[in-house]
Amino acid sequence: MTAFSTHCCRKYRLWNALAAFVLLFAALAPAYADGIEVRRATLAAAEEGYFFEADFDIALNATLEEALNKGVPLYFLLEFEVIRPRWYWVNEKLLESQQRYRLSYNALTRQYRIGVGSLYHNFDALSEALDFLSRVRRRLALAPAVLSKGTTYIAGVRMQLDVSQLPKPFQLNAVASRDWNFGSPWFRWNVTP
Repeated sequence: MTAFSTHCCRKYRLWNALAAFVLLFAALAPAYADGIEVRRATLAAAEEGYFFEADFDIALNATLEEALNKGVPLYFLLEFEVIRPRWYWVNEKLLESQQRYRLSYNALTRQYRIGVGSLYHNFDALSEALDFLSRVRRRLALAPAVLSKGTTYIAGVRMQLDVSQLPKPFQLNAVASRDWNFGSPWFRWNVTP
């Protein structure tokens, strides 16, 4: 009788552990749905030089969306770099570029606005603004003579929320909360002209 009950109890514990794991995974799955992910990035050659293009998936979490809709502007930092790997010394950075985007909401006009430098573009819906933010097109990165033919370079891109541009109370909250730690890891690929 004890052999049967021990076997039954082990089986029951295994099923409980499996059920707990499934429930834990299901509870954590929505947390991974928010964020920024690089879908595609390229460095294409043209007559004027090398142009950088990228596509991102951007899904704001509830905390960021609520702050945005209450009038807190969100700043996103796009970083791009090109590195020449060297076996005999540290890698050489040929290019390190940054572009800051400002996403804001105007409650009076009920429009979202993206600012890049002194240029602004208005959108009726947050999804349209995020779609615009997620596409980087024909951005001149390098002059044609910078990259040597036949040499392999490493290009990298990432986009993240720039918490240093937030109002001070939100900067303090950003340190304590993971909801404000929002961005993509570096996405790297090889480029051979």
